Amino acid sequence: MVDVLDMQDLQVQQGDNLFCFSGALVEQGCTALMGASGSGKTTLLNTLAGFVQPVAGDLLWQGQSLLGLQPAERPFTSLFQEHNLFAHLTVADNVALGIDPGLRLNEHQRQQVEQAIEQVGLAGMGQRKPGSLSGGQRQRVALARALVRRQPWLLLDEPFSALDPGLRQDMMALIDDLQQRHQLSVILVTHDPQEALQLASEVMFIAAGGVYWQGQGDDFLQQQKPLIQRYLGALS
Repeated sequence: MVDVLDMQDLQVQQGDNLFCFSGALVEQGCTALMGASGSGKTTLLNTLAGFVQPVAGDLLWQGQSLLGLQPAERPFTSLFQEHNLFAHLTVADNVALGIDPGLRLNEHQRQQVEQAIEQVGLAGMGQRKPGSLSGGQRQRVALARALVRRQPWLLLDEPFSALDPGLRQDMMALIDDLQQRHQLSVILVTHDPQEALQLASEVMFIAAGGVYWQGQGDDFLQQQKPLIQRYLGALS
C-alpha cells in the first residue's frame, strides 16, 4: 500500500483569507503546486512544514497527525527562493548545519556532508564561502543541506525562479535525479507549466481558497475548468 500525506479539511487563516485544503499527496513522487499569485500555494507549503498553524482540520502521515509537531520534528525539508546560507561559513559548514546547528559532527556525518556536496556537483568546493559562488552554485549548497537532513519530503518554493533558463534546466535535472536516487517525495511550487510537467507526475491546482483540481500532470493542460483556463491563458 502506498503511503500518502493526507490533508483533511486543513483550514488556515491568513489575514482576511481563510484557506481550506483537502487532498492526498503520494509518497516518492513529485507533485507540482500551481495557481495564481496569492492563491495559497506558499501558505500550504508553510502549513505542511509547520511554520503556519491551521485553525482546524488535520494533517496525517503514516496514520499519525503531524499538527502537534514542531517544524524540526516533521518529515519535511524546505528549500526556498532565498538560499539562507551564512556568508561567514564555508560550503561544508553551511551543509553541515542540516545535521547539527552546532556543527558538532562525527566522522560519519562529515562523510555525509562531503557526499552531499559531491552529489549536487560541487565536489572540491567545500572550503569556499558562499560569496565566491554563482547563484546556481549557492542553490546547490542549499540543496545539499536539505539532503543531509535525511527527511523523506522535500518542499520546494519556486527554487529556480532567480536562475537563468540554462541553470533552471540544470537544477531541474539535478532535482529529478536526486528525487529518484533518494526516493524523495517532492512538492514543488511553480508558475511554469512546462517546469511542472518536466518534474511532476501530478499537479495540484490551488484556487478559490483551496484545492481546485488535482490530477495527472499530462491532464492539466487539457482541463476546461474556468479558473485553470484563465490561469493558463494568462501565462501564454
